[in-house]
Amino acid sequence: MRTLAIGDIHGCLTALETLLSIVPIEKDDRIVFLGDYVDRGPDSRGVIDRILEQRRRNEVICLTGNHEIMMRDARFEPDTYRSWLGFGGEETLESYADDPTVDPSLKLVPDRHWRFLDRICEPYFETDTHIFVHANAVPDLPLNEQSELWLHWEKFADRGPHQSGKQVICGHTSQKSGWPLNVGHAMVIDTWVYGDGWLTCLDVDQGTFWQANQKGEHRGGPKAS
Repeated sequence: MRTLAIGDIHGCLTALETLLSIVPIEKDDRIVFLGDYVDRGPDSRGVIDRILEQRRRNEVICLTGNHEIMMRDARFEPDTYRSWLGFGGEETLESYADDPTVDPSLKLVPDRHWRFLDRICEPYFETDTHIFVHANAVPDLPLNEQSELWLHWEKFADRGPHQSGKQVICGHTSQKSGWPLNVGHAMVIDTWVYGDGWLTCLDVDQGTFWQANQKGEHRGGPKAS
């Protein structure tokens, strides 16, 4: 069984569909999505539907990104709602508005998507060899003592290996080069798909990765190093 990690998608369904079509996913593979499924790209609704579909085929772990937190909180906090619109929420709402005569609204988000955001998405995931977080992890704290700020919002900086000795796999800090950042004890695989970059799927044990973009192009990267 392999563990495959997929970086920040940000509503880029074409890139996600292309990536899943080129990665040779087997039935016993585990897929870890690192969060930020929504905002900025054109089809956040389609991305969540596609992930829910993949959950019927494989073991799928979905982490919570800061953009999921903003979307959830926007239901109840007017100030967060207004702020969220400026961070890609407007594009997310438009993806739920099938009828152009209907104003985009959070009321259009189906219950299955709120269940996904509220119940299915997790703050972190850990195996015998790896730690998966959306944003970052304090090196000298176990995962169950990490703050929401670090797990979901803190930009990546090399502060040394985690006390567990496990490699940390994260997203959140977009790599404008389009290539993953590998510092040995940690890898960042948000490769800026909503900009001019790529969406990355990493085989965490082998260190190999595949990438796709919103143009439907794809490439298989060299061993991540």
